[in-house]
Amino acid sequence: MFETKFVVVVREDLAVWQKLNVTAFLSTGVAAAKPGIIGEPYSDAATNVYHPMSVQPIIVLSADVETLGKIHKRTLDRSVPASLYIEEMFSTGHDSANREVFSRFGPDDAKVVGIAFHADKKVADKISKGAKMHA
Repeated sequence: MFETKFVVVVREDLAVWQKLNVTAFLSTGVAAAKPGIIGEPYSDAATNVYHPMSVQPIIVLSADVETLGKIHKRTLDRSVPASLYIEEMFSTGHDSANREVFSRFGPDDAKVVGIAFHADKKVADKISKGAKMHA
C-alpha cells in the first residue's frame, strides 16, 4: 500500500517508560522533517477536533546495542536523514540541554538508544536489517 516506511528502532534493554519516551520523541522528529506524512485533523461524532496523525503506520522495532549501531551507520552511509536519541539525553530536562549533550558525541562514540527514519521501503528494510518487531 505504501512505497515508504516510517521506522522507529529502540534499544531492547531500555525500561518501558524509556522506550515509549524515545519512540515519541523520535517520531516527532521525522514528522517535523516530513510534513507530507501527516494527514488531516480528526473529528468525532460530537464534532470535537483532534490533531492530525501520520497517514501511514509507524513500524516500531527493537534491537541490541550492536545492531542499533549498525542501523545508525547504515542511515549515515545511505544519507537517509534520521532522528537520533542517545543515552545521555535521559539525564537532561529540556531541549537545549538535549542538544548540548548530543553535540558532544559523534557516530563512533554515541550511545544510541533509538533511531527513526522515513525512507523507500526497500531502503528502510536494508537499513533496519537485524532489528525485530517490538514485543
